[in-house]
Amino acid sequence: MSKKNKLHSKTVFALAACMLLGTTALSGCGGNSGNSGAANATDSANQANQSADPGNGPDHSKPLTITVFNNAANYQGEQTGWYGKLIKDKFNITLNILSPQVAGDQLYKTRSAAGDLGDLLIIDNSQLEELIPAGLIMDITDKVKNTEYLSKYVDQHFQPFNAAFDKVNPDGKIYGLPTFVADTSPTTFSEEIPYSSPLMPWDYYKGIGSPKLNNLTDLLDALQLMHEKYPATTDGKPISPITLWKDWDNGSMENVRWLSNWYGYEQPDGTSTIQLNAKGDIVPLIDDNSMYKKILQFYFDANQRGLVDPDSPTQDWNKVSEKLTNKQVLLLWYSWQRGFYNTPQRGAQGDGNVAIPIGDTHIIQNSDAYFGNGRVFAIGSKAKDPDRIMEFMDWMSSPEGLRYYTNGMEGFNYEKTADGKFKLTEVGQTAFQDNTPVPDEYGGGGYQDGQSKINSMIIGDFAVDPDTGEFYNKDYWNATIEANKTTLTTEWQSMFKATNPTDYYQKNNMIDIVPNINTSLGTDSSDIKNKRSQISDYVKDTSWKMIFAKNQAEFDQLWTKLKSDVNGLGWTDVFAADTVKAEKIVKLRAEAMANK
Repeated sequence: MSKKNKLHSKTVFALAACMLLGTTALSGCGGNSGNSGAANATDSANQANQSADPGNGPDHSKPLTITVFNNAANYQGEQTGWYGKLIKDKFNITLNILSPQVAGDQLYKTRSAAGDLGDLLIIDNSQLEELIPAGLIMDITDKVKNTEYLSKYVDQHFQPFNAAFDKVNPDGKIYGLPTFVADTSPTTFSEEIPYSSPLMPWDYYKGIGSPKLNNLTDLLDALQLMHEKYPATTDGKPISPITLWKDWDNGSMENVRWLSNWYGYEQPDGTSTIQLNAKGDIVPLIDDNSMYKKILQFYFDANQRGLVDPDSPTQDWNKVSEKLTNKQVLLLWYSWQRGFYNTPQRGAQGDGNVAIPIGDTHIIQNSDAYFGNGRVFAIGSKAKDPDRIMEFMDWMSSPEGLRYYTNGMEGFNYEKTADGKFKLTEVGQTAFQDNTPVPDEYGGGGYQDGQSKINSMIIGDFAVDPDTGEFYNKDYWNATIEANKTTLTTEWQSMFKATNPTDYYQKNNMIDIVPNINTSLGTDSSDIKNKRSQISDYVKDTSWKMIFAKNQAEFDQLWTKLKSDVNGLGWTDVFAADTVKAEKIVKLRAEAMANK
């Protein structure tokens, strides 16, 4: 998720949503670790390692360090903690993660120019398209077909995706495995809350009388009232109605990009000059009526009222995540941000961040990532021991691997119920937020610190666990849904007359769900790349200046200058290239809708 794919996320912060009004964390961020579950996990891993037979599979007797070039990672260095120990015990593997989000975009250019990006690669579709003809990606067609778990997804998910790279891969070989693929359908949206929508603390919202919000002006009025009544946390930390951060900015200002979704416009990954709506309309970012400008105006108006965190121009995401954990932010807009604060215990007290709909919004929301979501797992052409890397990826996509990634350790984070399904343990409900200490014999450190820093999956958590018949995503387990029938849940449902936010937006015709298209949108020529880089830098820099402009006149002057100056940087050429990409998305969405 874009760096938020980044998400989708970005993220120690995986892209799956936490429960609307309740539980813990993000997909891949939940749970804790503990004695019985961790002991069982370690015993199982040791048995697997001891039984490895070089004649029947990869030889685990020699330690292997895998260099992971990872666009999704927010962390750089060796994977340590409980997950590091798990894969060391099970596969005798150590992960050394290289993160462009930490080290900068130049890392990709430098390593690809040197002819060796890494062993295991988690890269964007556009990068895969560049790297295949450059000979830096391994053909893994036969390796995938010989796997136990990944082979099940070959025809349905991997072959259509790889065949889309027709110019550089006319034979439709498998060079990359798309990330976060779902088990549902190309037009299904399974989550109970849109990826980006307005979220606020329920108790503070009630504390100002639960005003109905008809538009963004009403939202600012509500935020101002909340800030006046709740200027600081109970332990004295200052509260900011809105907090922004720069380090996710890519083609444009990321915090502007995602609020544009509230009003039906998205900025496709790999573009920097356009926004696109569900009907297929393509709007230049610099159009006077663009949603990009409308959201810039919203942030400017907020800052004029003193509602924008003064730390915004200088802080990074790590600082923001601390503030979310401490309930120092009043307006959130990513679904998974709730996981930093919401817990069932707080929910029982009516405390937590929830969706607060705004009457004039009409959200654009991509469907489940049936074919993946814009990034791929690939193996570098110079990778050390690719068979062991493939074995590791196959395990990551197995029920066991998916449970560890999404939910932590059985017996500690979660346990089986009498009907053979899973439920979170008491400690597992808050391990992410509390960064609960893990015993040294299982890796030590905090639970959150020891989670997988890969921060991405091949098979997503909106796939069904064959042992339970439920999604891997713990927030959609029946037991979790029942546990989240708290005061927070029931009060929200009573006020908004809906089961959850997605239900509310659908009932009130306030959302368009569009097919999640995962394909190659083409690579830029060197000329377009250079022009795009200059335009993006200028747009981002000007966007920040506009938000913090001293008055409306300066805001307008900066916008007028932006529209004029980008023309001299090659705007027309980049806009034309982005239009071609958008038109491909529109065409494929129409085909998906016609065949649903």
